[in-house]
Amino acid sequence: MVLTPKQKDELNKSIADYLQACGFHSTLEAFKNEADIKGEIEKKYAGLLEKKWTSVIRLQKKVMELESKLNEAEKELESGGPLRKNRQPTDWIPRPPPKYTLTGHRSPITKVLFHPVYSVMVTAAEDATIKVWDYETGDYEKTLKGHTDIVQDLAFDHTGKFLASASADMTIKLWDFQGYENIKTLHGHDHNISSVCFMPSGDYIVSSSRDKTIKMWEVASGYCTKTFTGHREWVRTVSVSPDGTLLASCSNDQSIRIWVVASKECKLELNDHDHVVECIAWAPENSHQTINESIGNTKKAPGPFLVSGSRDKTVKLWDIGAGVCLFTLIGHDNWVRGILFHPSGKYVLSCSDDKTVRSWDIKNQRCLKTLNAHEHFCTCLDFHKSSPFVATGSVDLTVKVWECR
Repeated sequence: MVLTPKQKDELNKSIADYLQACGFHSTLEAFKNEADIKGEIEKKYAGLLEKKWTSVIRLQKKVMELESKLNEAEKELESGGPLRKNRQPTDWIPRPPPKYTLTGHRSPITKVLFHPVYSVMVTAAEDATIKVWDYETGDYEKTLKGHTDIVQDLAFDHTGKFLASASADMTIKLWDFQGYENIKTLHGHDHNISSVCFMPSGDYIVSSSRDKTIKMWEVASGYCTKTFTGHREWVRTVSVSPDGTLLASCSNDQSIRIWVVASKECKLELNDHDHVVECIAWAPENSHQTINESIGNTKKAPGPFLVSGSRDKTVKLWDIGAGVCLFTLIGHDNWVRGILFHPSGKYVLSCSDDKTVRSWDIKNQRCLKTLNAHEHFCTCLDFHKSSPFVATGSVDLTVKVWECR
């Protein structure tokens, strides 16, 4: 054992204090004589040996826990998640290398979206175009032109017959996806339109804008039928609950708001994020059991639940029924730009300006897999609802299709 003279002196005096406290006087005198300790032992050594001893025990326990986690992580590193032999299709997550890298856009990609029926996907970019690709072959199909500024978001209705696009040119365009024709252009927002989605029925479109409002549009007439106001800054994303009764929106004002569609009332405001909230997604019903297991609920929380991603680099999961944040997932090194639930409901996937896509295990509240997806900021992602594919888009001008296994 190599100790400096000062460390030896401190150890000897700590031992002497311990012997004194225990009443081992003859042993103490012999020890002080042999250790050449003169006079009384200073107060600063009182109880020092016991403190050192208990902290060593704690550290040993911590080391054993870390060794166990390391062992588990090494096994996962080999398999990239649950052990290969145990993996079911419900556990499949995107894995490298990409199946295809699609190029053609001349500016950063803003949105990737799989068609709900056909084996095609659409992408939007800052070059004001929408492109159609066959994700099974990697072939380019078509470019839809009509917007005059950045196309910020895309949405299909549940049949896949109609595509809606939102743009910084302050319009929403409705496309007949069978003939690739622009059949309507919706005007009404006063600034950049950042998000668009269909109501579950397909009869209405909902949009959000930098003008701080959310609007609802009738597809048949193209008229704006409702305007939701309350956010204090740019509304980044709006999303409709699976049953169509609620809207969730997130904003530069760092809040998430929940709105009642029928009355336009804001029933809840959530303010736990410390920066702009970029993205939100409603939890599908098949995720409710996993969410309840993750928080150890004895009494089952009915939900609904929502997940959010923010420029504060975190992902948060919320119980909307109770109006509380259930837990926070920390791991990204930069803004979180896209978020969605795995079709199985067991995982959340997020993409970030740290160039990665992360798969989060909801039940254990931890990052299951980190995919180094792009050479630049990863801006958007989508997971096919029935086929094992994930698509990502980036500022590096590429769209990548990843197989899940």
